[in-house]
Amino acid sequence: MRVLLIKMSSLGDVVHTLPALTDAARAIPGIRFDWVVEEAFAEIPGWHTAVQRTLPIALRRWRKHPFRDFTGPEWREFRRQVRAQHYDAVIDAQGLLKSALVSRLIKAPIYGLDKQSAREPLAARAYHYRIAVPRDMHAVERTRMLFAKALNYPVPTAQGDYGVRENLTHGKTKSTRGLLFFHGTARDEKLWPEPHWVQLAKLAEADGYAVWLPWGSEAERARAERIAGQSSGTAVLPRLDLLGLSGLLLEASGAVAVDTGLGHLAAALDVPTVSLYGPTSTRLIGAYGHNQVHIQSPVGAADTNDPVAMMDAIQPEQVWTALQPMLPQAD
Repeated sequence: MRVLLIKMSSLGDVVHTLPALTDAARAIPGIRFDWVVEEAFAEIPGWHTAVQRTLPIALRRWRKHPFRDFTGPEWREFRRQVRAQHYDAVIDAQGLLKSALVSRLIKAPIYGLDKQSAREPLAARAYHYRIAVPRDMHAVERTRMLFAKALNYPVPTAQGDYGVRENLTHGKTKSTRGLLFFHGTARDEKLWPEPHWVQLAKLAEADGYAVWLPWGSEAERARAERIAGQSSGTAVLPRLDLLGLSGLLLEASGAVAVDTGLGHLAAALDVPTVSLYGPTSTRLIGAYGHNQVHIQSPVGAADTNDPVAMMDAIQPEQVWTALQPMLPQAD
């Protein structure tokens, strides 16, 4: 059986889809997926053994010049590639108008969320089979249920398995006494104050840990340099792609993250991680997996409408206390 999966973005949403692939591969021997994904995240699908082919799409880039790019050679080549393979089914796991429109490019039965379940209800009109999935569930479990109902196998009850760690480590086990701090996020209201990162880095340094700061934009690099400038054991990393970051995660002792896709990547690789949440809720989108600790701000929306105050209320000592028990013991 060959299935086309449409889940294009964002990083966290792409990572959240991986356990559903593992479920399907266990339930239906021989099933193979092709995956339509935004070009920025095109490294990830190939990490899972159930994925046969990755089909990068550049909607984020093309929509900047729609009249040019949606009639241009890249769009035509994408349509050619996505139509070149016969599919037994298409699953739109995103539930947006843009993903629904892509699903209609293929002549195959299309499965997706019904209008009560999809983020954009109009997307449901594009599907041949509309599936009800409760909205009040974690994002990983919603996708697992969608796949199970679309492909007609029982919804698994055990915790989901991302199914990518072993493929990336190739059975090797190695660890360095270092921590990754994922300090950047797409929304400013989810940032943790820089002085808190500095204090946390000093706590880690005092316990013999090196701290590594990745970055993905000039603003993030500047922040990383300011943090590193106040802690002698902290280093700013060169700019890395997702595979490079995954390699570091697999070597690191642990990580601390704000609500960002890289925190979900750490969870997918089973890296001990403490994730910090202020205006967003851990119940629906918290880092999912083993060795994951969520710290929800003690200051909630009922107390203030200021996201900065919510994040400021999470103290570095609290984060370090939560992370320490998960870290490997020194030899």
